Amino acid sequence: MTTLKNVKHMQIDVIKMRLWHQALIPKLPRSQLLGLHREICALRGNGWGKKHSTVDYVFTHPMEWLIAYHSWVMDEMINRGYNVDRKWYDVSYRGRSCEKNMYANLDLVIPLRYTSQIYPEHNDEYLRECIENLKGKGVDICF
Repeated sequence: MTTLKNVKHMQIDVIKMRLWHQALIPKLPRSQLLGLHREICALRGNGWGKKHSTVDYVFTHPMEWLIAYHSWVMDEMINRGYNVDRKWYDVSYRGRSCEKNMYANLDLVIPLRYTSQIYPEHNDEYLRECIENLKGKGVDICF
């Protein structure tokens, strides 16, 4: 039964969505990994540049950084046998309801795909915050 209290809690969880530290991607449970994919799709689409307290830092970097990060997430999804719409691997693709980004630069994305840390904000402190956030969701990830 959904109560007003539960609805408020669900809304808070949505608001607190974040891009998990890259080191966590292979360790994320299914629901967090798929939620991350959905969040990135929204950010790459019509959500690009819209204020969002936990992911505003993404907009201070080129969209190619998000595309490279998204590639990490999609690669992990494919490794686990999940279906991924291959259109998202196109650097100019921004979803069905958004015009393509004809200025996206594949030359920026490819080297970042092989980087262990795309976003400088994803430092050790951020990793600890993410692990604590996951613990609050009942997910215990050890390093």
